[in-house]
Amino acid sequence: MTISNLPESLIATLPGHYYTDPGVFRQEQERIFEAMWFCVARSCELPKPGSFRTVDVGRESVLVTRARDGGIRAHFNVCRHRGARLCTEESGEVKRAFQCPYHAWTYDLEGKLVAAPNLTKMPDVGRTEYGLAPVHVREWLGYVWVCVAEDAPSFDETVIADVEARLGEVDALDRYDVASLEVGRRIVYDVKANWKLIIENFMECYHCATIHPELTEVLPEFADGYAAQYYVGHGAEFGDEVKGFTVDGSEGVDRIPTISEDQDRRYYAITVRPQVFINLVPDHVIFHRMYPVSEDRTIVECDWLYLKEVVASGKDVSRSVELFDRVNRQDFDACERCQPAMSSRLYRQGGVLVPSEHHIGEFHAWVEARLGNGP
Repeated sequence: MTISNLPESLIATLPGHYYTDPGVFRQEQERIFEAMWFCVARSCELPKPGSFRTVDVGRESVLVTRARDGGIRAHFNVCRHRGARLCTEESGEVKRAFQCPYHAWTYDLEGKLVAAPNLTKMPDVGRTEYGLAPVHVREWLGYVWVCVAEDAPSFDETVIADVEARLGEVDALDRYDVASLEVGRRIVYDVKANWKLIIENFMECYHCATIHPELTEVLPEFADGYAAQYYVGHGAEFGDEVKGFTVDGSEGVDRIPTISEDQDRRYYAITVRPQVFINLVPDHVIFHRMYPVSEDRTIVECDWLYLKEVVASGKDVSRSVELFDRVNRQDFDACERCQPAMSSRLYRQGGVLVPSEHHIGEFHAWVEARLGNGP
């Protein structure tokens, strides 16, 4: 059976080479990761002026720092002299400036060129013009988002729009007051799979009854195969005997007081393209960031966020962490099981999506459009 004569219940997926071809991945780096808003750090990881973090966005290295005025700045991590990488550490702190280890060109926390050997003998060299090249930056939900494109797309029409498309209104997310929460646990996963396989997995629950026994105990409707992202505004309801979003259904920690009554005992999942997943439950928020490394490898950084007093008091959050850590590992194992088959001759034209997965077809169309390969 070919894609051209599928029954009406099925629609085709992307062809296999979309998940294995280095050339496709280079296109994605240029036209998706380097063209859109990309979430790179939790704001609290930059606690004071001089704190910095470096992160790869597509093919670019970006230096994110807190400036003297307390604001966040982002620049290309490239010295303007001979192109050396300015910072090689993933994170750290400088006192007043960043100095290139090659020729000692030195930049302040706002990116201005402040010193270089013999610079006073070159009065025609502009301190701002030859400063670090800025990158668009935005703080939202307590995270730092950057865009390395020359002209950044509207944050509201891309990032916020994905939230509105899922929840019906951004206020539904605002009620969780994510920016005020604190990281209670962070786990980093190294997944040997293409980033799109991870997004597709996150978007559907057709697999839930098969590989997520703990999750379907807490959220019984997931056993029917319809993910929380299938219906706009819908949150999956906890089982009748379930007390909290924990691995054994036991009571969780302090409920986020600003959520509405109809959000209590509900689970919501949001995909913010191209690399963020947000999971909302009454007492915590789970925030995933994907960092695509190659066509067959993706780093996923996952934060479990709780009320400040919960983290400060040292309350046991292990049961809630364990639930979604298990879900993540089960999901990533499934993605790694799929990755080798993407290069099979049998998957040359791709696979199929059943009705409860048809919304993934919109994601596939979005990818093709971003790459210029759409109809």
